[in-house]
Amino acid sequence: MEKVELKFLRITYSHTHAGAYALILSELHGDRRLPIIIGGVEAQAIAIQVENIRPARPLTHDLFKNFCDALGITIKEVVINDLVEGIFHAKLLLEQEGRAVEVDARSSDAIALALRFGCPIHTYEFILAAAGLKMEEGEEESSAAAQHEETEQKADIRNASPEQLHQLLKEALESEDYEGASKLRDELKRREGTN
Repeated sequence: MEKVELKFLRITYSHTHAGAYALILSELHGDRRLPIIIGGVEAQAIAIQVENIRPARPLTHDLFKNFCDALGITIKEVVINDLVEGIFHAKLLLEQEGRAVEVDARSSDAIALALRFGCPIHTYEFILAAAGLKMEEGEEESSAAAQHEETEQKADIRNASPEQLHQLLKEALESEDYEGASKLRDELKRREGTN
């Protein structure tokens, strides 16, 4: 079967599933997107890695990475290998001392681990043909609108006092809003660098 390499593109709120998120993977050499609906916890596990946030204690995916590193296990590849009744299935291709092993995984966990191990993500052409979406012309405009909204939020953050930023950061961490916390952290670092 023909494999297609994917890359992580973004996580966004799901418009079709309340309280869920859409993990968007992009075809590396093409214009198709593969949206995978995931829960909030899974979205945060991916977001904290993408935003390079280091929690005080290792989260589950970080623990798994540390465990694998200690035992000399590497993830060579993640493959989204099936689509059954709208649910994506994945497998991890592991290697330890030259021995290859395949392990079944949820697609969200597999992507979270792929980002931590820096390994390639693949799927098969039949999955991308069935569930992939071509980038529409209007998508560029909606993406630009989202970027405009994010720019306005950044302007609000930039007008906040350092005390307000620290309080917002504390609240974001307590509510496990790691994506918001990373933006606040970046603003605090930016200010420290200009002083």
